[in-house]
Amino acid sequence: MRRKVCREQIFKLLFQVEFNNKEEYKDLAERYCEILKESEESKLTLSEEEQEYVQSKYLKITEHIDSLDEKLNAASDDWKTSRMGKVELAILRLALYEMNEDEDIPESVAINEAVELAKKYGSDEAYAFVNGILAKCAKNTDAHKEAENKTEKVRPWKNKQGARIVVKGSQQTDS
Repeated sequence: MRRKVCREQIFKLLFQVEFNNKEEYKDLAERYCEILKESEESKLTLSEEEQEYVQSKYLKITEHIDSLDEKLNAASDDWKTSRMGKVELAILRLALYEMNEDEDIPESVAINEAVELAKKYGSDEAYAFVNGILAKCAKNTDAHKEAENKTEKVRPWKNKQGARIVVKGSQQTDS
């Protein structure tokens, strides 16, 4: 399954949430996948598995919209969800859901993918805004807290015993 492609389709569905009623979310997802199937102009085709993944994840996210928006409002000082651009809001909801609810996706991947979506679909500054909000949200996740609490960091490349520096083009002689 191509998660990046699926994530982009979920984002497009989430963008439409702001223009539809909650009762229409399920029909919206079904119609969207039907349109993808039938469109000859669309270069994108999703397998049955990918379509099910997109619909399922989209519906799970829409079930959590209120709690996601609460977290986003808490993380953003001057930009409440009601004032955010619809593109940025859809991206933030998707990424925050992945960070908090989707155990298969590492937090850093969710943030990186959100930034990439913001670069592609958002305004010039959207990616920085998305990155900043998600960074604040990341500080509150269990995974982030667990990583901060680790006292010993294993970094084998930091072991300098026996390390020799060789400058390209120079000859090293052992003495």
